[in-house]
Amino acid sequence: MELSIWLLLVSVLLLVDAIPNPSSPDDGRVHHAPMKMAKEETSSSVQPEVSVTTISTISGTAQVLPPPSTQVPETTGSILTAIDTAGQHTETPLLSTSIPKPETLVAATGTPTAVPTPQQLMAVSPNIFQPIATDAPPSQFSRRGDHPVRKLGVQAQNSPVSTNKFYANFFLGSQSAPTWTHPYSVAWSKGGGVTKSWGMTIQHIDDNQKVFGPDPTANPTQYFINPIGIQSIVLSALELSNSTALTTDSLTEFSAHVNLHPFPGAAPMLQFPLVQGMGFVTVGYKGGTPIIESGVLFRSITKSSISPKPGVTKYIIILEDGKTWLLYAFGQPLELTVVNNGLIQGNFFIGVIQIAKDPGGAESLYDLSCGTWATGVTLSGTASGTAGSYTFSFSKDGFFASPLLMFALPHHVASFADSTRSALLNLRLATTTKGIAQAVLADSWTMQESLPISMGFAPWDIDRGELKDLSVEAIRILHSIAATEISQNISKQTDLNSMYYSGKALAKFAQITYILNTLLHDPALAQTSLTTLQRAFSKFTTNTQQFPLVYDTSWGGLVSSASYAGDPGADFGNTYYNDHHFHYGYFIYAASLIGHLDPVWAVANKPWVDALARDIANASPDDPWFPHYRNFDWYHGHSFAHGLYETFDGRDQESSSEDAMSAYALKLWGSVTGDANLEARGNLQLAVTARALQSYFLYESGNTIQPPNFVGNKVSGILFENKIDHTTYFGANTEYIQGIHMLPLLPCSSLTRTKRFVREEWTRYFDGGRAQKVEGGWRGVLMANFMGVDALGSWRFFVDPDFDEGGLDGGASRSWYAAMAGVLAGV
Repeated sequence: MELSIWLLLVSVLLLVDAIPNPSSPDDGRVHHAPMKMAKEETSSSVQPEVSVTTISTISGTAQVLPPPSTQVPETTGSILTAIDTAGQHTETPLLSTSIPKPETLVAATGTPTAVPTPQQLMAVSPNIFQPIATDAPPSQFSRRGDHPVRKLGVQAQNSPVSTNKFYANFFLGSQSAPTWTHPYSVAWSKGGGVTKSWGMTIQHIDDNQKVFGPDPTANPTQYFINPIGIQSIVLSALELSNSTALTTDSLTEFSAHVNLHPFPGAAPMLQFPLVQGMGFVTVGYKGGTPIIESGVLFRSITKSSISPKPGVTKYIIILEDGKTWLLYAFGQPLELTVVNNGLIQGNFFIGVIQIAKDPGGAESLYDLSCGTWATGVTLSGTASGTAGSYTFSFSKDGFFASPLLMFALPHHVASFADSTRSALLNLRLATTTKGIAQAVLADSWTMQESLPISMGFAPWDIDRGELKDLSVEAIRILHSIAATEISQNISKQTDLNSMYYSGKALAKFAQITYILNTLLHDPALAQTSLTTLQRAFSKFTTNTQQFPLVYDTSWGGLVSSASYAGDPGADFGNTYYNDHHFHYGYFIYAASLIGHLDPVWAVANKPWVDALARDIANASPDDPWFPHYRNFDWYHGHSFAHGLYETFDGRDQESSSEDAMSAYALKLWGSVTGDANLEARGNLQLAVTARALQSYFLYESGNTIQPPNFVGNKVSGILFENKIDHTTYFGANTEYIQGIHMLPLLPCSSLTRTKRFVREEWTRYFDGGRAQKVEGGWRGVLMANFMGVDALGSWRFFVDPDFDEGGLDGGASRSWYAAMAGVLAGV
């Protein structure tokens, strides 16, 4: 930027009166104990009195109408609006199609009907991330604008604000809970902590700071947690005080702007562009007096005698914990003065400051990339046969044309295309719950996956593919079981006050109907079942269930009306956007099975089912009614279930298997409706989910990503952004903790739960008759999972004439479990 422009901005902003200095620091910080334990006051480390190296001053140069929930925003621009956006990227598309095989199916009228032929299906687009639809949700959903949760400080924008993304803590509750971008976390200090600052705290936790418990000597330990509230570096301004306000804008799937204002209604003084994986924490000062604070305290601060780039001021900061941080300043000279060993003050400043942690030997890498920062991500992807890929194209801003330094998680690195792998750097930083992140010097990443295109509705084995064959005797045995189950009162079992349990029940009866038609070759009974099932499903497609869904115009989504009466936890928090991919995934899966058997029904009910799919997995920002991927996080490789609740340990997910189910359901619905892009995305999402689950949730003995003294648990339990706790929200029984990562047992289970993993988990917890002694419906889940170890043994358990029906939960079918085990065993 030309110096004359900077001088003009400085001369104007110097007229602004300064607000008094924030209060001086004092002791104390907090961390959060594992779930169900109260927040405790704790002291992190001894804070010795030290001398601070004196810093010498420097001299330098330097038109479709939106839905009712949205408004056209005032453009906030980049953190320095005069900086040109850099970094344009290109894609190399692959053209292909993935289509279901035609099959004669039972129709609603009783007349055989064929699925759409290949000629009737749309082709896969060069970029498979296309909107499912862009029209308004079906009229069955009434609209409400009185959601119980307000958008604290969210600036109006022309797209819905996602409810389940990494930055949600900035607009919930106190607005002071941390946000994890990985490997860093940031949090609004809000006058708290050691520094009592009103700026933004930057924290990074090394592996040796993790806390294990409740018995730290145990192997495996129940949980590990990363401390929070350590104010390693705080970026603030002299003008910020107890009148400071925090707002957010430009909220997308991967990024957000967080602004600190000296008082409500004032222009932002500091703006932080947050992007997942960012290599620097970057802040734009739009006129203010920078102060750099630390609750850990400064041991030394040294100005670099050599500028890494023209007009760049660089400082090397060593804290009392021995950690080294690098500070870069751009735009105009930044002159720092030491106030005390916890506070450094600069001159009035218009420009950009970047902070990064140097674990050792990485200074030259940060020097190379400084002055450039990510502002957002464009997601694109391809599919051709079994080959799939997805690309993160980073938008960026800055003073230089340097490539971006960003951090990749282990599952990214494992699937990098060769071109991206060549950009890996020898710079690694620990993350809180995702192992070691590795730096990449590139403006885009491409990850490659093998797509499970052979997986359909039938039982499936990762080595043998789709399986449907049963002997005459096995069909006879199974038919008797299925006929009994399908004679149950479908309407009563599905008409519940919970979307979650209703969806599970509908899926169960859809599975039985599919078995009768396809594996047991009884189209007549299948037709009777299908008709009854469709009638029960119509309770929901007409939105006349006990708690109808409404379109929430505040946030932009379909929610249960249950919590509008005042109970935030009704139906697992559906109204607050908890667990939508679980709840709606079961409905989409059930609809896929019904539509597979009756394509006419699928066409008639497509808008309703599509609306659920759009709520959880809208693939494009071009859909103005739903946020871009509410639940699935393409950076993390899995979904987060946590909705509109402030949480000091970040978002979480408990049931990894239901996460996989939701991706599988999207894949099937795409195949049924001829939406080849949706089917391809479902395949890709399922493949990415499998890789992420095997990295972070499901642990084979050779897992090197999670701590070695935790891997023996075999499953995560509840994975948060800041801790993992081997428990559940509903109890600590072993069958609960392990089983919630099993159900529902589906064809995709063979992809996500490797045979080696299932065998190791079974030996660790359930062999020797232990599974058979479990009480209630979890016994059926465990014995269905047993087919991954001994399919014949699982078959015999479920077809035993003395089978105890009490061993099945409300969403499980004995005939489905037996059918899967039977075809796998080849009976």
